[in-house]
Amino acid sequence: MAFTSKDPHTAAEILKVIALGVRIERRQARGKPVKRLENRVERIREDAQKRENQRGKKK
Repeated sequence: MAFTSKDPHTAAEILKVIALGVRIERRQARGKPVKRLENRVERIREDAQKRENQRGKKK
């Protein structure tokens, strides 16, 4: 279920993205690579958008 009517993400997905964002910021501060974590965030967003697009086609 979407967290809000204007957002395709579920509450769990939003929490995952926030947690990954915190990890990204910490790693950047230490000068470590973050591409892998950024890719995970993108994958979560893409999956949520695909799910929302499929939901819209059924109606």
